[in-house]
Amino acid sequence: MRSIKGLLLAIVVMFAVSIVGYTMYSGVQTVSNNVAETQKDSNNHVEKVSAATDSTNEQKSSVKDEWKHPSEKKDYPDLTKFKDAFIRVSLDDQKVYIQNGKDILYTMKAATGEKGSETPKGTFEIQNRGDHFYNAESDEGANYWTSFKDWGVYLFHSVPTDKEGNYVESEAEKLGTPSSHGCVRLTIPDAKWINSTVPSGMKVIVE
Repeated sequence: MRSIKGLLLAIVVMFAVSIVGYTMYSGVQTVSNNVAETQKDSNNHVEKVSAATDSTNEQKSSVKDEWKHPSEKKDYPDLTKFKDAFIRVSLDDQKVYIQNGKDILYTMKAATGEKGSETPKGTFEIQNRGDHFYNAESDEGANYWTSFKDWGVYLFHSVPTDKEGNYVESEAEKLGTPSSHGCVRLTIPDAKWINSTVPSGMKVIVE
């Protein structure tokens, strides 16, 4: 009788030990899985943050260097196809619009005259032009200049250069805000396109 009771007791003890062992194993496995999931989530978060940072840096770089590129990601218009083409400068928008009648063919980022040296409003026309100038009085020059008033006084031109002909980045990055001495600053390719493509006599409206 005692041997049977002892056997039953041994079986109960073994069963209890098995249950405890399985529970502990399951707990360890669950913790391990949770740790793995947490690590995975953490890695995903780091990757997302890194991707977002890269995207932000690219946007900052793009904005910083916009003066080196055409204002729009499309071809400049073929002016031979538009008999009513003209140039409109918006002082409020700080933009130059190449228009055909009411249709806007191309929009350029610009920087017009700052306070006290405002770009004059009115209706003018394209006059003379040149590759480069430097004004010792203002210690500033530019490339691809095209006059629209007073034959060389008020110009469309690139962002500023120094006396060695190097672009002044601190000034170039002001594109989009009134910051010139009265001329209309443009990105390098935009100024070059106007200089090489827009015909003399084309109407220019500054408003």
